[in-house]
Amino acid sequence: MEAAQLLCELPDEAEFASHNSRAVERWRDDLLVHAIDQVAEEVPVAMVYNGISYAVMLATPTSLEQFGLGFSLSERILRGQSELYDLEVVQRKEGIELQMTIAQERFAELKQQRRNLAGRTGCGLCGAESLLHVVRHPQAVGAGVRITSQALHAAFRELNERQPIHALTGAVHAAAWAKADGTLTHIEEDVGRHNALDKLIGTLAKNHTEVDRGFAIVTSRASYEMVQKAATIGISLLAAISAPTGLAINLAEQVGLTLVGFARNDRHVVYTHSQRLKSFG
Repeated sequence: MEAAQLLCELPDEAEFASHNSRAVERWRDDLLVHAIDQVAEEVPVAMVYNGISYAVMLATPTSLEQFGLGFSLSERILRGQSELYDLEVVQRKEGIELQMTIAQERFAELKQQRRNLAGRTGCGLCGAESLLHVVRHPQAVGAGVRITSQALHAAFRELNERQPIHALTGAVHAAAWAKADGTLTHIEEDVGRHNALDKLIGTLAKNHTEVDRGFAIVTSRASYEMVQKAATIGISLLAAISAPTGLAINLAEQVGLTLVGFARNDRHVVYTHSQRLKSFG
């Protein structure tokens, strides 16, 4: 991509719209109503490290700095936030570039991987060069948090009321961080469930959140990549509103992560390491 294609450099993400209005024809019982609908936006977001494009994801253009940092940590491109020296959000004609300057040692490792993701919406493994790139086993998580089932469901109830983009569009996922009592401290939304979790991971890192004192919840299924991302940064409990996959359960069992699915309507299913969940305070 040539420098001449640069349209503008935006220091403030407020100029990026998470959603826009569209004229629609709304039908109900054969009755037509012309209305204005709110539609979630998604744009190509390129992860660029030391001038080299590594991954392109379709994402909601919000919390972009958190997205870049979280993606870099959850994909083990970086081992810690201190290895990210600079991050600049640049808008181009084709989309957005997150131009990151990282430690030279990490950049050398990145070039050796030769992995080029061509991400579709919420795609976590698209473009992996071989099977060796797909199955990555994080280290075991620590003892982590212990919570009650009441705290778990309090977190999901609060999240249901604090998803502004989803409330307008009905088209995005959310990932949130909860304290042990179920109080939410951080919420991120995105058209892609992996992106939402990466944004949350970036937010946790920027706020120096101690991940052994809380838990993550997501409004999606719990796939292998979601467990992988959570475990990579040491999250010990991940709860999803929908089902996990078999591969996700296997990985959670191996790394010691408590995996919860179908967390809705004050019910849930614990698939692995139930010692972190109890039914009363």
